[in-house]
Amino acid sequence: MKIIVRCTNWIGDAVMSVPALRELRRIFRDSHITLHTRTWADGLFRDADFIDELVTFDKHRWAIKDVYDNSQFLKDDGFELAILLPNSFEAAITSLLSRIPRRIGYNKDIRGLLLTDPVAVPEWKNRRHEVFYYLNLIGEVERRVLGRETVVNAIPNTAINVSEKRKNTAREMLSAAGADVSKKVVALGVGSTNSRAKRWPAERYAQLADKLVSDLDVNVILVGSPDEADIAAKVVDLSSKPLINMSGKTDLGEAVGVLSVVDLLISNDMGLAHVAPAVGTDTITIFGPTNPGNDSAFCPEC
Repeated sequence: MKIIVRCTNWIGDAVMSVPALRELRRIFRDSHITLHTRTWADGLFRDADFIDELVTFDKHRWAIKDVYDNSQFLKDDGFELAILLPNSFEAAITSLLSRIPRRIGYNKDIRGLLLTDPVAVPEWKNRRHEVFYYLNLIGEVERRVLGRETVVNAIPNTAINVSEKRKNTAREMLSAAGADVSKKVVALGVGSTNSRAKRWPAERYAQLADKLVSDLDVNVILVGSPDEADIAAKVVDLSSKPLINMSGKTDLGEAVGVLSVVDLLISNDMGLAHVAPAVGTDTITIFGPTNPGNDSAFCPEC
């Protein structure tokens, strides 16, 4: 079977969908699984062992252009099943216009009319971790397509593979940026693109960085997107220690590589706070006006 999965729209959500994608691979071991996602996700899923193909697209200003371009591109690929992880209307109509015969997703905002298999949003949606929301959808796929129920017993696994080549490149980037590779490296994620209210004050991060350098004698680097470069620069200015500011200077793929080789990430509730534990790095997340019970990075060992 040829299966296409429409990926989520945010970094954190993409990481939280990994357990669902791993279960999809398990139950459709011999199928061809394509992940359809925005271009940025290539840096996250480049080395993934649970998909066969990654098809990316750039988001346009007008959603109607995304629908037209994606449906025209996908309709001749012979996909038999579409699984829609995001709740958007655009994802549903794209799968319909792509002429995919079976389309499964959550029945949100009347888009159930566009799906062959609309799935009711579980009543526990706001009480459980987001990984179970995506796993539940794959469980419905298994039940409706294969007639069995094994996904319900799955232990979530958010692990994302990072190749040794990418790790070596990340170490070279750290060294070139001024890190002393003989010492441990602590990364700080001081931004938060979609909500400034989630940010721990820059003054506190500067104080923390000073203590890390003076008390533990470690490298402290700042990581984040170009949209977060301003707050990272403020932390550097407020600190009395030499910090390494890499915020806005890496793409997501490079940031994933860097996070896979540092020793610790301390960050706000942001996308990289999900990435770091997924690539095996110890992570401390500082929460403000969000619920850590259903929005934080998932770590079964924690």
